[in-house]
Amino acid sequence: MSQATPTPTSLSDLRPDLKPIDHRPPASPANTVKILIAGGFGVGKTTMVGAISEIQPLSTEETLTQASAGIDSLTGVPAKATTTVAMDFGRITFEGDPDAVLMLFGTPGQDRFWFMWEDLASGAIGAIVLADTRRLDGAFPAIDFFEMKKLPFVVAVNCFDGLRTHTPDEIASALDIDPSVIPVIMIDARAKTDVRQVLLTLLSHVVDHRRRTHS
Repeated sequence: MSQATPTPTSLSDLRPDLKPIDHRPPASPANTVKILIAGGFGVGKTTMVGAISEIQPLSTEETLTQASAGIDSLTGVPAKATTTVAMDFGRITFEGDPDAVLMLFGTPGQDRFWFMWEDLASGAIGAIVLADTRRLDGAFPAIDFFEMKKLPFVVAVNCFDGLRTHTPDEIASALDIDPSVIPVIMIDARAKTDVRQVLLTLLSHVVDHRRRTHS
């Protein structure tokens, strides 16, 4: 009888070929993994990076002012008072793989900052599209961008205050994606365990994508 495949719990489970290299600094390019977190304005990207990063995240949030009225729509997020103008950055290392470093880059959500996405995507192995059902159309630019770049990604639906009024299949249908190809996950971006599960799902998806691509 065949045994069930164990659920991956660390980068070493997904990439057994990764081994610590003597005298190699932890953040060397050979053992650094870069992931993007993208999505619409006010969807929770900064919160997501802050929930999982083991260091104080680098944030470029600025206060919204009257000058952005009519440009940054607060529909669905009326209490939002700040916005990311460049990127968010966080870092994670993995137990059992002390030389493996995961770098998280949160992209700015407003369309006037999309020109930065190309540079931020350089060297990334995959991406998370963070979506908000109150403003689901904000996920389409990120989905289109990663599909164009042929960069594997998953969709994480941020369920604010635990509110889950839609199923993953319904979200996939609304976003016109195939959930059997692109995983859709319901999360709370404030919860470290939820964010960790999304990252593991993405890493597994990246491995599967590369196997399909090179088979």
